Amino acid sequence: MENKVNATGRRKEGVATVWLSSGKGNIIINGKRLDEYFPHISLQSKVIAPLEITENLKRYDVKVRVKGGGISGQAGAVAHGVARALVEADEKLRNVLKKKGLLKRDPRMIERKKYGRRKARAKPQYSKR
Repeated sequence: MENKVNATGRRKEGVATVWLSSGKGNIIINGKRLDEYFPHISLQSKVIAPLEITENLKRYDVKVRVKGGGISGQAGAVAHGVARALVEADEKLRNVLKKKGLLKRDPRMIERKKYGRRKARAKPQYSKR
């Protein structure tokens, strides 16, 4: 693979555009290194999970532009995008990633606020008198 492969990943409100190119395993997210952008180890491991499972951690360079949502949603979006890009680069990896559930878009979103309620389901406090 000499040219870049790109894919999009989504989770909650986060949207990540991922470019995968052959390299030494550098991961750059919004111009920062992985450990600078995601300081928590759990989020870092979530992002590199598709690369570790397919044993391609030191084979590809990953460049990501991610926006929207919070830090957890962004990490999930990046992982989804990396998994999709890996499949686009090498179709043989599809089964491995699919079994681990990394190609599935997580459909859970925040429920909208309803009228007459404080939040989506929380009701105002009730008092008998």
